[in-house]
Amino acid sequence: MNIRFLILIMGALLASFTLAKHAYADSNDALAPKSSAKDALAMPLHTVTIATVSLEQSLLFYRDGMGMQVEGPLTISPALEKAHRALWQMPDDLSWQTYRLYREGIDSAIQIRLLVLSKPMPTIHDSWNSRELGPFSLGFPNTDTVALDKHIRTIGFGALNTLESYPIPRADGSKYQIDETIFNAPDFNHGVAITRGNGMAQLGPTDTNGKGGPAYSAQVITDSESQLTFYTDVLGLEIRSDRVFKSAGDKGAMNLPNGTEFRFAIVYSKGATTGHMLFVDFHNIEPIKPKNAPSLPNIGLGMWSFPVRSIQQVMDNAKAHGATIVSQPKKVNDPLVGKSVVATLRAPNGFLIEVFEVQP
Repeated sequence: MNIRFLILIMGALLASFTLAKHAYADSNDALAPKSSAKDALAMPLHTVTIATVSLEQSLLFYRDGMGMQVEGPLTISPALEKAHRALWQMPDDLSWQTYRLYREGIDSAIQIRLLVLSKPMPTIHDSWNSRELGPFSLGFPNTDTVALDKHIRTIGFGALNTLESYPIPRADGSKYQIDETIFNAPDFNHGVAITRGNGMAQLGPTDTNGKGGPAYSAQVITDSESQLTFYTDVLGLEIRSDRVFKSAGDKGAMNLPNGTEFRFAIVYSKGATTGHMLFVDFHNIEPIKPKNAPSLPNIGLGMWSFPVRSIQQVMDNAKAHGATIVSQPKKVNDPLVGKSVVATLRAPNGFLIEVFEVQP
């Protein structure tokens, strides 16, 4: 393990868990950790990989809009490229440049691995319709969604709907306000600006400009039980919140049909306060099935990457669970995940999961 990278990883984890003691001291917060970080197998979501053919639009949204920093194109050795092709099932006739997008000063924020492809590929999504199955969004906590909403629209990006403000119940029956806009990001992805009000901690740390994240990523799924069991049984994650919501319909951020109900499960690494996943499963409307697989090398959000304490344990869990293993563990020296052992597998919906080993 690269020492500098290990220090960064452990520093981010310590920051996250320190935040837990401060931000979630109020037991009214349904997202407070339910277990200890020492029991975690998979740690918080570390990297989201997005494939694109439009570097300009990607930088306009994530850098100029959401305030992320950019590094790249990164130097990828021939050996690492060969490993990536096997890990990610990239075709031999496709090449790419790799960029790293990150939140300066916030190590616990999810980073984006942006793959700028040498030629167009099929898109994971066919539109920005929020009923489409598959990887849905990246969430950006911030202290002023009203201002961020105006900024993102000014630089040329639309949204599923106008900004939505709505109440969320606490454990004691009181409520706090959420302000949320779901923007139409490049490649039929969504970028969610979200602010928790009434004194609630944001869903991840924010910088001096009040911008944070990505702090979470979301998917629209069917068959919640098999999907969620994969993440809990194979990766050892925990379901922190699991509710059925009725959407605000055409007035809501997701712009769904009026009366839509959906299961909304929030999954965290044990002990963590950020780097989580959201899963939406519609109850009374039919989701839309895109034409293409929700995975690299298709264009869009095609992979989640998790640091794990034991890659062998993950592989054993995957085998016991009957999960599809794409690539057995390989040693890599990767500028985004460090010098480590990496493997890939598939969630039940075909989404690509990368795990890399980090020892405490």
